[in-house]
Amino acid sequence: MPKPMASIREQDPGIPMTAKTEITAADILDLESYEAVRADKRAATMALKRDRRIPVGPDATFYFENWQTMWMQIQEMLRAERGGAEQLVDELVAYNPMVPQGRNLAATFMIEIADEARRDRTLRQLGNIDQTISIEFAGERVMATADDDVERTDETGRASSVHFLLFHFSDDQVAKFCADDCEVTLKISHENYRHMAGLSPASQKSLALDFA
Repeated sequence: MPKPMASIREQDPGIPMTAKTEITAADILDLESYEAVRADKRAATMALKRDRRIPVGPDATFYFENWQTMWMQIQEMLRAERGGAEQLVDELVAYNPMVPQGRNLAATFMIEIADEARRDRTLRQLGNIDQTISIEFAGERVMATADDDVERTDETGRASSVHFLLFHFSDDQVAKFCADDCEVTLKISHENYRHMAGLSPASQKSLALDFA
């Protein structure tokens, strides 16, 4: 008889059972208060991001977002632009969609090529690449969807270098993903860019925290 799946949370009782799913104005520090804790918050967020950065192939990287990374992004935007309460309204609208809602993962997907000529040439070959991205595990495939209505491939077939993606899971898929013996693969199946990468146990554990 196969052994029951042990969830990541069952292995580690310190992992919270729920994740925060929305950033509100009450969560945001004023500029003076943020400046006092900025160094520590940046260090903590950079440490968090290490396990949530997944390179796939030579040119593509996924940065899986959560409440903390988006909170940090909003605080940094407010610090840079000094737009106050009016700006905060826009930042919350812009970044809250990338905070996981308990049954999804959210990722910023970037095609990172330093050489401008090669980057342009490559992007012209990768139209609609966002429609070929999936997370695969335990016989399941979860396809990426865009988090907004912005078309990321232009009329010439050139892809954007930045995409904002969501991966929506069923309850059963969440249970499988969080099993301690589950192997998870992030896959790009574009005809001109076929690459995949397996998630490390540390990355899988970090992403599992996004499920409420």
